[in-house]
Amino acid sequence: MGWFMLAALWCVIAAVPSGAQSAAAVPRLPPGLHTLTLDRPSDTAIGYALAVPAGYSPDGPPVPLALALHFGTPAGSSHGAGRGLIGILVAPALMKLGAIIVAPDAVEDGGWGAPRNEEAALTLLDAVQRTYRVDSARVIVTGFSMGGSGTWHMAARFPDRFSAALPVAGRPTAAVEPAWRVPVFAVHSRRDGLVPHEPTAARIDAIAAAGGNARMILMDEPTHFDTGAHVPGLREAVPWLEDVWREARATSR
Repeated sequence: MGWFMLAALWCVIAAVPSGAQSAAAVPRLPPGLHTLTLDRPSDTAIGYALAVPAGYSPDGPPVPLALALHFGTPAGSSHGAGRGLIGILVAPALMKLGAIIVAPDAVEDGGWGAPRNEEAALTLLDAVQRTYRVDSARVIVTGFSMGGSGTWHMAARFPDRFSAALPVAGRPTAAVEPAWRVPVFAVHSRRDGLVPHEPTAARIDAIAAAGGNARMILMDEPTHFDTGAHVPGLREAVPWLEDVWREARATSR
């Protein structure tokens, strides 16, 4: 290859935006629960868990996608927390959806509203959508405790990214009812001694009063630290969510 052709090839490569060369990628994996790391050349690697549903095929119909945000952990010990959340709560509760579930491990303290945690979660969500056959109209966000608060945060900050929000045992973020756009199904317990249920109930009532699609399941038994006992409550979101998607499809026709 002559010098002229090499120079021309270099110009073409240089013209490609840097983001296109360095976009984070996740592997295409078979059904099952996988523990992985998303390496990023210019930032901290993101540990995460990925659940691919039984029967998923890259040649099949698009499937829903759930971003699952884990509960709080001691400083610097979030490794594996995303996998724990999927196994204990999200997969058992939402299995009937046939959704891919991706659960990042937090990369810094401060909750899911912390800028680097927020950016890491969205980076991972984008990477999964590039690799897997996902229905962009059926992307949801859910989470427990700190992740429940993160669910409120993500739905408020990025309403165009999510078709619904399913916060569990999470304290709502600052009131934004006039601008609230995401259907929300909250799960909480009367026995939650760490995150009282009353602020969640008040937020759900306010969103509904403003015309939003908001529902709450108030459980009687689980304490805050009994994550798995919230499965029946979150499972009740499945038919509600299917109705939300059905109505959205009808409206878009």
